[in-house]
Parts: sequence; C-alpha cells; structure tokens
Amino acid sequence: MEKGKNKSVIDLLWDLFASVKLAVVIFSLISVTSMVGTVLEQNAEPEKNIRVLIKMFGVGHETAHSIYGILDSLGFMNMYHSWWFITFLLLFAANLIICSLDRLPRIWKLVREHIRPLSQEHIEKMSIRRSVSVKNKPSGIKEDVSSSISKIGFKPAESSSGNSFQFYAEKGNFTRLGVYITHLSILVILAGAIIGLKFGFNGFLNLPEGQISPVAYKDRGSEVPLGFEVRCDNFDVEYYGESDMPKAYRSWLTVLDGGKEVLKKVISVNNPLTYKGITFYQASFGPVRENMKGGILVLRLVSSDGKSTQINTNIGGNFSMPGSSAEARVTNFSPALSFDQSGRPFTYDANLVNPAAYIEFSNLGGKPYSGWILKRYPQTWRLPDGSSVEFLDYWGVEYTGLQVRKDPGVLIVYLGCILMATGLYITFFMSHKRLWVNVTEEKGAAKILIGASANRNRAAFERDIEKLAGLLGEGHKGGK
Repeated sequence: MEKGKNKSVIDLLWDLFASVKLAVVIFSLISVTSMVGTVLEQNAEPEKNIRVLIKMFGVGHETAHSIYGILDSLGFMNMYHSWWFITFLLLFAANLIICSLDRLPRIWKLVREHIRPLSQEHIEKMSIRRSVSVKNKPSGIKEDVSSSISKIGFKPAESSSGNSFQFYAEKGNFTRLGVYITHLSILVILAGAIIGLKFGFNGFLNLPEGQISPVAYKDRGSEVPLGFEVRCDNFDVEYYGESDMPKAYRSWLTVLDGGKEVLKKVISVNNPLTYKGITFYQASFGPVRENMKGGILVLRLVSSDGKSTQINTNIGGNFSMPGSSAEARVTNFSPALSFDQSGRPFTYDANLVNPAAYIEFSNLGGKPYSGWILKRYPQTWRLPDGSSVEFLDYWGVEYTGLQVRKDPGVLIVYLGCILMATGLYITFFMSHKRLWVNVTEEKGAAKILIGASANRNRAAFERDIEKLAGLLGEGHKGGK
C-alpha cells in the first residue's frame, strides 16, 4: 500500500492506461455511441430523425423535437466527426499502445530466448511426451533421428554426452508477437479513420443533365469545393420489362480541370469515377420538376423507304418527315403515361418513368394523323404510312444523384486490415513449438524420449509428435 502511495502522477497515469478495465470501458463507450449513430441517420434532414425518435420513444412530435435538439447539441447528428468521438478513439489508441508497451518486454524476452538442451528428468515432466525403444545403439540411429525430426518440419540442433545425445529444435517463436501485430493493425486502422474524418468528407451532388458543378454538398447543404468541375453529359435508366422498377441506371460524366476535359466515364452502381482522390458513386436519380416541359426531345425519323435522320426538338416544336410532305408538331408531353379502361390517357407519376410525346401530323399519307409516341414502347413508333418516329431520349429534365466521397485515409485502413488478417492468423493458427528428443542406451537398446511444448494449438502439435514417434520406430512404450 505504501509503495502505491509513493507513485508519481506519471506512474499512476501509466497504470491507468495499462489497465484492461479501462480498455473495456472505452470500447463500451465507442460501441454504445456507435449504435446511436447507426440508428440516427447522420447529416440527415431533421424531420427524418424526428420520425425515428417518435417511433423509438412513442412520444409526440414536440417531445421528439426536443430530444432531437438535445442530441443534435451533443453532436449525435454528425457523431463520427464530433470532438468527443474522436477523443474516444484517441483514448482507445493510447490505452492500446500503453498496454502493449507494458507487456511487450516480457514477451520479447521469450521470443529472443533460444532453446537449450534439457535434462531427461525435465523432459519426463512435460505435458507432451512419448517414448520409443529401438533395438540399436544410439550412435547407429543418430542420422535417422535427425532425419525424422526434419520430416515434421524442424531443424534440430545437437548436444552429445558419451553414448547419449539430444536433439532440440523450435519454430514459430515469433508467433508470440501475433497479438501485437493485431494491436498495431487496430492503431493503423484508427489512424486511417481519423485522417479520413479530419481531411475527408462524405457528401452528395444532384447534378442535372448538361449542368456543371465545382462543388459537392454535405452537412445539410454546406458546400465543399472539389478543386475541379464535373459535368453530367447524359443519364439513362433501364427498367425491368414493362414494369416501373429500375434495373440499371447510368451517368455519363466529364471531369474538367482548368477548363479542359481531362476524364470521361460512364458510371453505374458499383462502378464509380475517381479523380484526385474524390470518388463519385451512382446513388440515385430524379426529375428536375421545374424543367419538365423544357427538355430536348431526341427523335429518329425513318421514312417508309428506310431513310433516317436524327433531330432535336422540344415541346411545341415542329419538324418535317423525311421523304414526304408531312409536317409534324409536338403538342403535349407526359413523364409517365398510361390509359384508363376507356382508353383515355392520364399521367400516373411525376417521375420520368414512362415518357411519352403527343405528335400531330398533317398530310401523313394524304390525311392528318395524331398519336402518343412512348419511349419504352417501340410498337407506338410506327406510323400508318409505314414511316416511324423513334423516341430516343428526353434530355435535360433529369438529375443524377451522386454520392461524393473523399477519404485520404482509406489506403491506410486497407493496410491495417491486411495487418489485422496477418496478426489474427498468426495468433490463432500458429504457435511457438519446442521439441526435445533425448536418446540414451539402456540394456543394449536405444531409448528415445520425446518431450514437447506449444503455447497454443496443442492438439495439432501432438499429432506431429505421434508422427515423429511412428517414424522413429514401432512399439511405442510408456507414452506418459
């Protein structure tokens, strides 16, 4: 007790941070707060999390709004960037470092301590031991003993005394450091995570077709300069059959740096674009509602004799059919057209899921004609006179929703994961194995005593010892 009272502040702090109990407390705090950060959507609109709080606590909107305000003031709505969460990570790192340094000297001594010969009495007390008797003199079996030990993966050293000799060997002494490699991997992952939190960002960008943006957005709308510009050249959605369920959606992006086009790529889900450490992931899409009637209608006009031409027009625009005197005008548009039981058209969705253009023709085959041309239904493209109007695209009325992420610590995190896999493999699947084979002469025969130890995976090592005993001779005797 007196000795504890005489410790300095530094010693007391060292003992505190070398404590496993402190590690459990800090790790528990990180786990509990991470659970809260998982339930509450980070950097989301307040109303989303207020609805979550109403369901969780069964309270009214006003009470949930008050709870939200308290949690927001404590940083739970942007938890992983909060000062206290980063402090938890730093405390955990300090605890892990000091715990490792406090215990490493003893383990390092075991790692560096080379195996030495042991007395027969010592070998007989080992937990793993076998004995074999061979009708031969010890000198006559020395080469066989050395060869048998090599066959189970050891390189033996020899110690001789008169007619007796002893082979001893070890391997995997470095495996005692596996747990420290795992500790190091955790520190590397924490370092990568903190670098990513401090110098990176996770944002979004809803970029309309044809538009350019030099920024992304995060934290409820705050701008983040990209250092370059990104342009959406086109966006396209593919649907399952005649349903309105998206099968795939793609964005044609162009990166401009210093006013010059430096990179073009078609991105899709799980196929992002990366430039200068910033990655753009395809995340969502939607209509630019205020511009729904102001897009560019891309049509391919095919005459009855097969001649075709592609044109761009708009709602209210006029065009001429090739190879005939027919004139046409686009008079109406629907982003999602369907027909009721009486055959009357109606728009069933504000999103661009089944776009259709209504076109009126004059003098088509000598008579007027009008009808709906649907983008997803090519059978509506055919006209009575054998010509057709192919609905290729309605451009400039949709945006691509991009998740924009910069994480300068991600490579460090990957390195940490590799180190962790290595450390865990060494810790759980490898062990420090030591082996002694003592050979003495007894009544004209060679008595072989095998002793061994392993700091883990003993059962597997015992099978190796059984194999060694089998190689050394038949008639195992006295396996203790």
